[in-house]
Amino acid sequence: MGKIKKIRAVIDTNVIVSAILFGGIPGKLISLWKSGHLKPLASRDIVDEYIKVLAYPKFRLAEKEINYILYSEILPYFEVVTLKPGLRIIQKDPSDDKFIHCAEAGNASVIISGDRHLLNLKTYGKLKILTPFQFLEKL
Repeated sequence: MGKIKKIRAVIDTNVIVSAILFGGIPGKLISLWKSGHLKPLASRDIVDEYIKVLAYPKFRLAEKEINYILYSEILPYFEVVTLKPGLRIIQKDPSDDKFIHCAEAGNASVIISGDRHLLNLKTYGKLKILTPFQFLEKL
């Protein structure tokens, strides 16, 4: 593995939640964004979705814990970008379009996702859509 360059990426909600709460392969992304090798991008809608999912009862997180995750683990390292209205891309799940629109607005080169609707695209223009494992393998 050669020198790691700074990569601008959008990280899908399922990957963020897995990374922060369960570690594993997605958890390896945390050290990359904390060290500055990975510059995660998010829009307001994406951050709202992160919060909504972290608040699911199955995760049993108190509001204080969610705020800690958001303000200590995510926002200090993520660049929040403003989205422009965009085309509908994913017909089967248009709510996933926000990840592509965010990547375009923030000049990201990759979306890191576990969502099959996004992964089935594989690419969108110059944008690559990879699982956490595929992304780490390409480093």
